[in-house]
Amino acid sequence: MKRTLVLGVIVLGGVMTAAALTAQQAAAPAGQGRGGGATFPPVGAIEKVAGNVFMVPGQGGNTGVLVAANGVVLVDTKLANNGQAILDQVRTVTDKPITHIINTHTHGDHTGSNQYFPASVEIVVHENTAANMAKMPVFQEAANKQGLPDRTYKDKMTVLGGADAIDLYHFGAAHTDGDTFVVFRQARVMHSGDAFANKGQPFLDVTNGGSGIAIGETLGRAAKGISNVTTVIPGHMAVTAWQDFVDFGEFNRLFLDHARASLKAGKTAEQAMMDFKLPEKFKGYNVAPGGRGGAAGNFGVIYQELQKQ
Repeated sequence: MKRTLVLGVIVLGGVMTAAALTAQQAAAPAGQGRGGGATFPPVGAIEKVAGNVFMVPGQGGNTGVLVAANGVVLVDTKLANNGQAILDQVRTVTDKPITHIINTHTHGDHTGSNQYFPASVEIVVHENTAANMAKMPVFQEAANKQGLPDRTYKDKMTVLGGADAIDLYHFGAAHTDGDTFVVFRQARVMHSGDAFANKGQPFLDVTNGGSGIAIGETLGRAAKGISNVTTVIPGHMAVTAWQDFVDFGEFNRLFLDHARASLKAGKTAEQAMMDFKLPEKFKGYNVAPGGRGGAAGNFGVIYQELQKQ
């Protein structure tokens, strides 16, 4: 089943079957991306993050790239029809074959081009993400099934070893119930996926197990449970510092604390959003009412969770 994918051959050949193209076009159904219907910039130039770790931005989630001794590991594959664009960027730094894909979670802007890559490429995800991906209409089509995971894990897994070791961690529900934190051990870099997408209200995908009650604690456990990381590749913004990730956990815990107090005081979710005040350290965060989640922001989601307790 396993075949070798050589980037030079792919790029020079540049040939894809009509079936593969059709499969890719279906890989990100409406609502599966970040908020559904989001518009993303084109695939950008590959950027060096640290050591042998790189990032390819654009067309969905940031794609992490590890150039290992015997091949290349990708973290997330963007929206559909971007496999070749990812390969073109990887080829500017190495001709080594792609050997692994790690998906941080189920959404089509992070898994959309999985099936572009042949069955030789091993796909690794958290076990909940595997279940969520299996429910996606695109992966129920026979032509796309090679985009589904080959290996799963529960709490922690290490992919490769030695200087190339990549540690995968799951600390609970956040953006979804299958979020993976990907740590490139030697480079001291972590890819957070959309558990930390950008500096603002996260997309809480309750359909796929996301939780406004859990996310702050999950991020806190990650901050305490992961060590020796200095740089973070977020899901949808430029590379940033570890402290920004730590602060994002605090931001979500403050959100939950305010929701609890506001609900107890008889305030609506919209009122909670309007009078939400943050410390100065979060002044750059996008939390304006009327953005994600409408006038109530994420308080609407959190209220619904709290009222079920």
